[in-house]
Amino acid sequence: MIVGTAGHIDHGKSALVKALTGVETDRLKEEKARGISIDLGFAYSPRADGAVLGFVDVPGHERFVRNMLAGASGIDLVLLVVAADDGPMPQTREHLAIVDLLGVRRGLVALTKRDLVDDARLQEAEAEVAALLSGTGLEGAEILAVSAVTGEGVAALSARLDALRAATRARPAD
Repeated sequence: MIVGTAGHIDHGKSALVKALTGVETDRLKEEKARGISIDLGFAYSPRADGAVLGFVDVPGHERFVRNMLAGASGIDLVLLVVAADDGPMPQTREHLAIVDLLGVRRGLVALTKRDLVDDARLQEAEAEVAALLSGTGLEGAEILAVSAVTGEGVAALSARLDALRAATRARPAD
């Protein structure tokens, strides 16, 4: 199963993929210098049952939306990443619209930076995300609070991805 990230710049897409896979997806010198994803990043995570989860990590900056679109066009599931401290931002909405137009109907929301917010803000962010998803192909998607820094929620997110992978039909071999 191929999982594609989506979301606003600096909401933790690359950090979350690294927490899930151990792979640093920002590989270009300019990405490391600027601290932002510019190009698509790829990571793979072997699973306990011998399967492999593939990740496409997309840039979140508005100037790189073409790269995001290229990465999102072949995914099985979207991992919409929203920072709990910020809530949905412009590229959150733009990326959600893109995956909706592409017909991606399977996904999860990772509410990142859990370590930076109290429970009241977390609940507020969850409500903002649920409202954002209303009327889209991801309406009702599960929202999981995570922190790539502390590791909180990462194992639960990984387990949910495994459950969704198990319920996904394999792509035909061509």
